[in-house]
Amino acid sequence: MARSVEGAGVEQSPVLAAKNGRVPLSEKFWQGCIPFVIGGVSGMAATICVQPLDMVKVRMQLTTSDKSTGQGSVSAINVLRGIVRSGGAIELYNGLSAALARQLVYGTTRLGLFATFEQNLRRRAEISQHSYSFTQRALASVSAGGIAAAVGNPIEVALIRMQSDGMHPVNRQQKYRSAVDALIRIVKTEGVAVLWSGCGPTVVRAMSTNFGQLACFSETKHQLKVRTSLSDWQQTLLASANGGFCAALFSMPFDTVKSRLQSRQARYRGMAHCFSSILKEEGALRFYRGFPMYCARLGPHS
Repeated sequence: MARSVEGAGVEQSPVLAAKNGRVPLSEKFWQGCIPFVIGGVSGMAATICVQPLDMVKVRMQLTTSDKSTGQGSVSAINVLRGIVRSGGAIELYNGLSAALARQLVYGTTRLGLFATFEQNLRRRAEISQHSYSFTQRALASVSAGGIAAAVGNPIEVALIRMQSDGMHPVNRQQKYRSAVDALIRIVKTEGVAVLWSGCGPTVVRAMSTNFGQLACFSETKHQLKVRTSLSDWQQTLLASANGGFCAALFSMPFDTVKSRLQSRQARYRGMAHCFSSILKEEGALRFYRGFPMYCARLGPHS
């Protein structure tokens, strides 16, 4: 029957086309959108949970000496107490609008592109009857992260400015009302180019984060599936934990440099100068200040 319809040149219905292995163009479009929607929604949900951790992490990164805290040491507990003391518990969510906007732009683009790239790799592997390599998976992940980071850098700048505003004297605080307000005022006072300050480390951070979160997650789950008898949810949980840890380990030095370059008190000429200055003046371990908070923050995103 299907052959006679095709032979007569009559257009098939979507149902008959699906049965014959053909997917309507509109359905292909929505199938392509699904990874982007999932990436954005899941990223925003995770952001709401981890925003206080991110606030503490950023404040720790921007503190250049223990004396500047007035509390003797820069620990997560001391920084947390200082934030709550100065602005109340609600201060931990300062910059939430920018964090959600970042996930809407960055998270959607990052996970959507990676899913699209991986689907293409899987399709090619099925055609060639060979599995795609870890190198190909890693290249897909870092490409997705780098592109998404470049697009979302202005939101990153707004987020850092909002989170670090409370570190300034009261008479110098900007009191940004939202991410949009921060972006408008930054452009008015400092120019459009400032929105791409720290873009280099932001892109490298995203690429290294994606390598850990997506490539290491995907490879770990693949190995667990092949070599163990664990259930699917156990494989996913272990792969997520390993992916989150690898992401934090690889990307935190770049995250620290990014935060320093995008803050209002930035005194560095660029990424290389910031790296060398921190290494010379504060030591190599300073790149990993707040590492537990960073790991905890990346966990839900992984």
